[in-house]
Amino acid sequence: MSPRAPQQLILLHPDDNVLICVAPIEAGDILTVSGGTIPAREGVTVGHKIARTVLRKGDKVIKYGAPIGSMTDAADAGQWVHMHNMKSDYIATHTRSTVTEQGA
Repeated sequence: MSPRAPQQLILLHPDDNVLICVAPIEAGDILTVSGGTIPAREGVTVGHKIARTVLRKGDKVIKYGAPIGSMTDAADAGQWVHMHNMKSDYIATHTRSTVTEQGA
């Protein structure tokens, strides 16, 4: 019996459309997403998000069962979801300039 590969992704909440990387992923690693398996397109470090399903431009990114941002570009299942293809809806409304403007 061969040793089992370490778990690389976890689902934090059943409503999430992203999985969280808990062990380093290298391009070509086989990932289990949405009941199937696909090869990783790129390396991803611990703590980053991976699309659980296809995400289209404008889709809300759901983590911990709540929206944390919006997709700026589409992502296939298994693709890294990071600031290169999403924006944080929270950060966009809580920047230093908006805080300063509100206090003026």
